Amino acid sequence: MSALLRTARREDAAELLRLIRSLARYEKAEDQVETDEAQLASTLFDAGATAHAIVAEQDGRLVGMAIYFFNYSTWQGRNGLYLEDLFVEPACRGAGLGKALLAQLAAIAVEQNCGRFEWSVLDWNTPAIDFYESLGARPQSEWVRYRLEGEALNALAGTAG
Repeated sequence: MSALLRTARREDAAELLRLIRSLARYEKAEDQVETDEAQLASTLFDAGATAHAIVAEQDGRLVGMAIYFFNYSTWQGRNGLYLEDLFVEPACRGAGLGKALLAQLAAIAVEQNCGRFEWSVLDWNTPAIDFYESLGARPQSEWVRYRLEGEALNALAGTAG
């Protein structure tokens, strides 16, 4: 079974949402998916969208996705590419689709003169960690990721001048 890798299109929003929910289910966080098809279509495909997606299509059906955006490194003075989500349906794993999606993103990063290609992985996801390390990726264990959301985000925003 071969798959076609391509840039996602607006009409893929429903299938992308299905894959996002499948990923969230795998990560034991399905209840945390807040987006819907319309919001996903808007944030990925409207003019000015800052997030992008590549999909793996097999027999007219999406079986994998990589959603990414560009960030910035002040130390390098260059953009970086940040992989937000990578997912391949379980039945399609082992055929090289995950690696092909990552290779496509690496090519975009090189083409865009990015200094880095980064992502996060849950510490319990050993299959993903092993896969990433087999590609030469290394953990950045000296960095601790922080997040503001919900009430804490709104509270801090309320203190802005």
